Amino acid sequence: MNSVRKTILLGLLCLMYATGIDANTKKSTRLEKPSLVESPKPIQSIPDKLSIAFLSQEKSYSPVLPYFLSPSGDAGLQGALLGIADNNTTGKFTGQSYQLKTTQLPSDGDVNGAFKQLVAEGIRHFIINLPIENLTSLAKLPEASQVLIYDVGSSDDRLRGEDCSANLLHLLPSRAMRTDALMQYLSKKRWQKIFLVTGSDEADKMYASAVKRSAQRFGVKIVAEKLWQFSIDDHRTPESEIPVFTQGVDYDVLLIADESGIFGDLLPFRTWQARPVAGTQGLVPTAWHFTHESWGALQLQKRFRDQAKRWMSEQDYAAWLAVRAIGESASRVKSTDFDKIKGFMLSGEFALAGFKGVPLSFRPWDHQLRQPVLLSTDRSLVAVAPIEGFLHQKNELDTLGYDQQESQCHINN
Repeated sequence: MNSVRKTILLGLLCLMYATGIDANTKKSTRLEKPSLVESPKPIQSIPDKLSIAFLSQEKSYSPVLPYFLSPSGDAGLQGALLGIADNNTTGKFTGQSYQLKTTQLPSDGDVNGAFKQLVAEGIRHFIINLPIENLTSLAKLPEASQVLIYDVGSSDDRLRGEDCSANLLHLLPSRAMRTDALMQYLSKKRWQKIFLVTGSDEADKMYASAVKRSAQRFGVKIVAEKLWQFSIDDHRTPESEIPVFTQGVDYDVLLIADESGIFGDLLPFRTWQARPVAGTQGLVPTAWHFTHESWGALQLQKRFRDQAKRWMSEQDYAAWLAVRAIGESASRVKSTDFDKIKGFMLSGEFALAGFKGVPLSFRPWDHQLRQPVLLSTDRSLVAVAPIEGFLHQKNELDTLGYDQQESQCHINN
């Protein structure tokens, strides 16, 4: 029995030693585990900052325009701001930060001087909403040789053709893209006889030239062409002049070339024959329209309206695309380095989501952004071009505008 007790006692002593209980004090003597020292949070790296400039100028508008056509003073700017917000949302995960520096000059301001100052500050990406003469001048400056200029205000084919520059990227559809989209639709509808009415402004004549090129390209015939020269006054009203002006021609569509908006809105419903109106008024080819809601576009429309308290314009959409193109490229190359961003953006790997159902990309030969063109009336989206059935050997978006083999611009990236 004593041996049993000794065995039990010895076992208890071993147990107390193992658990750290002193036999006399019955208190724990085991060293407690040191509390885990909270490791310092990883130091967040300073985000790569990328500055983008938005440069615009107040426009001088024609006094003959109606009072209700007061333009937005921030066309393009609000789109750029929304793009910055979107880039910074993504930048939280990529360690990148974006900021927009805005410069709006008066109508007589020194555009070249402002541009040079921004370049001197280290900015390499410029979103520009300026007339063609300013764009051409800026692109030729020595200071512009190592920057990218994103054109968000011009559709001029000359900037994509004989006057193209390697540092110019075009975010709006060109005139040729717009008129090609329109002719595709008219051809599909078999409305193949056009009565072309052209204004006297130089821009109207260039639009008319684009119409003629597109008509020939898609088998649409211009059966008559007239120059609008009337000034409406008390003795010459639209109701009396327009029926006479459009009389005596057999046509399917009245096509208007009036980019300034001086007379085109007077023609619908006043023609001698009941015919649809298209071109710069009526059924209009455009980059963006407030009724567009497919492919997730509705969420972009809502976010823009919440921010700007108005609908998104073409220039806003183009500026948003420009900022997003920069952000998408920076996230893909994991850097805000200018050369890396430019290289990726102009490569065959670049693809931008633009809420139009297909990825958008820059044409390597003229730096025009490939994109569908919306055909819309005042409050309705009618169609989206390329129209089904118009095919291309490489990219159907290249059925709109000057294809590589017909372009006068051959940029070497």
